[in-house]
Amino acid sequence: MKKKYLVLCLTAFLGSIQAQKNLTPQQLLELNRVSAVGLTNDKTAVVYRSSQYNVAGNSKTTKYYLQPIKGGEKKTISDYSNLVKDGHVSPDGQLKITAENVKIERVTGTDYYPTLENSNVRIYESLQYRHWDTWEDGEYSHLFVENIKGRMMDRVDIMKGEPYDCPTMPFGGGEDYLWSPDGKKVLYVTKKLHGTAYTQSTNTDIYAYDIATQKTENLTGYNNGYDMAPAFSSKGLLGWLQMKRDGYESDKNDIIIRYKEGGKKGDINLTKDWDGTVNSFLWSNEGDKIYFTAPVGGTVHLFELAVPTSYEAKVTAPKQITKGQFDVHGIVGHNGATMVVARRDMNHATELYTVDITTGEMKQLTHENDAIYEGINKSNVVKRMVKTTDGKEMVTWVIYPPNFDKNKKYPTLLYCQGGPQGALSQFYSFRWNFQLMAAQGYIVVAPNRRGMPGYGVEWNEQISGDYGGQNMKDYLAAIDAVAEEPYVDKNRLGCVGASYGGYSCFYLAGIHEKRFKTFIAHDGIFNWKSMYGTTEEMFFVNWDMGGHYWDKNNKVAQRSFNEFNPIEHVQKWDTPILIIQGGKDFRVPIGQGLEAFNAAQMRGIKSKLLYFPEENHWVLSVQNALIWQTEFFKWLEETLTVDK
Repeated sequence: MKKKYLVLCLTAFLGSIQAQKNLTPQQLLELNRVSAVGLTNDKTAVVYRSSQYNVAGNSKTTKYYLQPIKGGEKKTISDYSNLVKDGHVSPDGQLKITAENVKIERVTGTDYYPTLENSNVRIYESLQYRHWDTWEDGEYSHLFVENIKGRMMDRVDIMKGEPYDCPTMPFGGGEDYLWSPDGKKVLYVTKKLHGTAYTQSTNTDIYAYDIATQKTENLTGYNNGYDMAPAFSSKGLLGWLQMKRDGYESDKNDIIIRYKEGGKKGDINLTKDWDGTVNSFLWSNEGDKIYFTAPVGGTVHLFELAVPTSYEAKVTAPKQITKGQFDVHGIVGHNGATMVVARRDMNHATELYTVDITTGEMKQLTHENDAIYEGINKSNVVKRMVKTTDGKEMVTWVIYPPNFDKNKKYPTLLYCQGGPQGALSQFYSFRWNFQLMAAQGYIVVAPNRRGMPGYGVEWNEQISGDYGGQNMKDYLAAIDAVAEEPYVDKNRLGCVGASYGGYSCFYLAGIHEKRFKTFIAHDGIFNWKSMYGTTEEMFFVNWDMGGHYWDKNNKVAQRSFNEFNPIEHVQKWDTPILIIQGGKDFRVPIGQGLEAFNAAQMRGIKSKLLYFPEENHWVLSVQNALIWQTEFFKWLEETLTVDK
């Protein structure tokens, strides 16, 4: 008996050692998170930050480093203000742009009734009463120009009295405003619409405020979609990113440069004839080239684009610089032929790399997580082509568990991407982490279904108005193809996803014909009609649904709100489901998760609700994130039985 007990203990101990070699949720959350501040003024080094979360303390610490781009030892620094140029300081060093909230409108009870100091009420007369995770309080982010050397001018609100935001909400930042090269103007991005009109439009514009005259000019008024990320070349040319169509947040994103004053007649679209969409761009130091990142074939890579010498000169096609199974998801800057970029893949969080822009050769520059990854088994990530039901080839990432044995059978997860038009590239998420899923013994199938960028505009746009159509067939084609492999246990297939991926889970739960044994849906859309009535940016639902649910003559909208509505298929639900919902998610509001959970419970389906009152569309608290991961894998253990 003692011998048997010792054998069991030894087996458990060896199993523990093996488990420690695979990535754990806590290890994932405590990885160093690297991001660049910028190149130094002499362009010989990069300043970057490395942040680490402490689960026990539910806290974050950040350190700053100086890293020579030729390699060598990093140096810890406490202040980088004299090392990296502040783009918000005027060229002559006299003035600075700052952003600050300003009260513009009355909203609260005390705004209207000052003597009722203990009232707790908000009063609205139009939409845009809340956004992302925040209720509108009558304050707007405005830009101020102030003197930082002497008293030559008073502090000026360049958007005085306007109910508009710069930076744009909710995700805009310092890239939304800058100085003109001569220091005479401030350029900034905003959407000068208000209330209900604001929620229905994506029409941001680039404005120029003249310091001397205090007058503002709209530089991109001719364009109805997004205009954003303005940047000047060293030669004084203005470039920016532009989408054409109002209300379409995932339109093709092009690089525009302006050769002449006066708007459209002086602008050239450098990527008009290129069948792709741009993520971000950077002017070369000499101003003769533009470097940009873009999705391509399930990855994100660095491209180079020659800038025409004149308005009449020929525009040439972009040239791809980097290639490989990874994402180049950020450009920092360059010194000659050496570019500094951010790079990641499904086995590695972001680190900074150098790229030889003449050859594409890359070298790792920062090594914040090397020591951790040396002790972690990696997953094998394979790019597989799957034939879709309409005869097209679809890239599907298949992520295998560490120490994969083809003679065993593994539970397998279909991952449904959000967006719906977000790239399913070689990203490294701190929540939907494929390396972590594989480390727990799952094969992960991640198809680049219809609606994703990187395969041309047609593939990207097909999903609009067809949410329950071809892309759902793409999902099933991917899992069916991989499930034919002898190492996939067809009796242990799961389906997981968030946002549009959560919608996908809710919808597939009614049409999957018993393929899956479990579902996990995070902040997913369950009922399109109640979603339409409670979400905050109406342009999204208007465009993707094809119209309003009350428009009975609109065939696309009626199909979206009825046939493609998960709530209409609940009578066919028969599979366990974990539903996760953030209380401050105003994009996919709380009612969606609660309605789905109520339906599952009333139908007697094994189900669980994981509710985070203080989280939005994401999970930002590190302790909440650990609970999220724990419950995620606990549910899969219960419903798929990982190792029976």
